[in-house]
Amino acid sequence: MTTRTSTPDREAFREMLATLAAKTKTKIPELNGRVEKALRLALPGDVELHGNGTATVYSSSDPTRRYEIIEGTCTCRDYEQAPQHLCQHRLSAGLVRRTHALLPPPAPEPAPPAAAQPAAQPATVALPEARCSVNVHVTIAGRPVQITLRGHQEAEVLTRLEALLDRYPVPPSAASAQGAGAGWCAKHNTALKLNHGKDGRTWLSHRTPDGQWCKGKVCRESGK
Repeated sequence: MTTRTSTPDREAFREMLATLAAKTKTKIPELNGRVEKALRLALPGDVELHGNGTATVYSSSDPTRRYEIIEGTCTCRDYEQAPQHLCQHRLSAGLVRRTHALLPPPAPEPAPPAAAQPAAQPATVALPEARCSVNVHVTIAGRPVQITLRGHQEAEVLTRLEALLDRYPVPPSAASAQGAGAGWCAKHNTALKLNHGKDGRTWLSHRTPDGQWCKGKVCRESGK
């Protein structure tokens, strides 16, 4: 969360900031004008206070440059040589933070009329992640459709898959075209993969949904 220096009561902010700056100059007179420079940074709102205790202070001379105040240290060159390491950037961040702490909190804005309040959005319920899933391509009304079945039990998903395949069988024309190729299993409607053995043998096969391997022999014989 980032807090800008702007407050509803700007005059009270400026008065408190000036009071704290005067006390700082009295307490540490050797700061040599750094307090005045810190005021010029704090008044226009060039100091951002962050919820984690850090701050960002923008340069008064270069609009593209900024300095980070982290755990009481500053990234500017003056930090090492300034009295008590109180460079203008660290001073401005401290003055702004102290001013916000001393000022009373701003009054809350009035709630909008009931008619203008947005309707409450229904709570989003996170869906449990499925333990297993399977994708299948079927033809519905002449159009290719990809369907994903999800579930928590593999047997239940496979049962639904079988019912889906029975409901949408491969069209005869497509089955004939697929079965005509030596690298296609018409029974399972999938391509056969070419495998190579250590003894130089080669064969075609594919893995079935139940984890078994099919070499497509039955498929090609049934297509005779």
